[in-house]
Amino acid sequence: MPTITGDAVLDAAVELAREAARDIAQSPGEVGEHLGVVAVAERVVSHRFACLSRGYRGWAWTVTLARVPRGRTATVCEAELLPGEDSVLAPGWLPWSERLQPGDLGSGDVLPFVPDDDRLEQGYEAAEDEDADELAIVELGLGRERVLSARGRAEAAERWYTGSQGPTSPGAVAAAAPCSTCGFLLRLDGSLRTVFGVCANEWSPDDGCVVSMDHGCGAHSQTDLEPGTSDWPDSAPVIDENRLEVVDLAAFAPVGTSDASTTETVEPTADATPDESIQATETVGAEPGTDVEP
Repeated sequence: MPTITGDAVLDAAVELAREAARDIAQSPGEVGEHLGVVAVAERVVSHRFACLSRGYRGWAWTVTLARVPRGRTATVCEAELLPGEDSVLAPGWLPWSERLQPGDLGSGDVLPFVPDDDRLEQGYEAAEDEDADELAIVELGLGRERVLSARGRAEAAERWYTGSQGPTSPGAVAAAAPCSTCGFLLRLDGSLRTVFGVCANEWSPDDGCVVSMDHGCGAHSQTDLEPGTSDWPDSAPVIDENRLEVVDLAAFAPVGTSDASTTETVEPTADATPDESIQATETVGAEPGTDVEP
């Protein structure tokens, strides 16, 4: 490739190139010092000026000049802002399928159909046999055009196992028992049922989530808390109902009275009337003035 020599007329047209750069900048002050000139082709050069705009570190205003053969006048071909070696650039463009991350899909968003998704494979096709179709659709849960492939299942299992519902989350490490022994665990169907299930405990932070068998939380069906002391201890009761106080009644008996009264019953005769039988009862040792009921 032949070497391109410089052009004295174009090389000297610095101010012409500067004015062209100022025309495309938002303000003249964004065009900085002259950084040099580069020969692009025969009688074609590019002048570069530092860009002082905020957020465009390392970029340069680039103005391309040319002249006709044996001409002595420089003409502006184009002016643009181009990045340099240490410029801050946007990341390379990626298609949406590689850019999309879990959680990016919002309410109302719809993903386009991917016909060659390697996470899926062709599902069960109708065999035109009612018994076979019913077995596949009802018992095996098929009847869909596409189902998870081996890669799709492996990626899902790895994502779930290493996520917040796996065995390495802080809650699982601190748990007293794993989900595999919890009564609130609903096992998945298919090959993943040996490793994963769904939590059905409304008090658990993982309620409705897929959890690994060795995951755990504080809402296990068999866990309990040791009873602790109360921050507000009970005060002593005014009346202690559990204490028996023995009182000596003899100490409170009036002087000159017997300790106890005795009742003597006189047996009535065989021919006594019922009223006479009642009156035959005599109280012995009763205090004077005490009424005795007939």
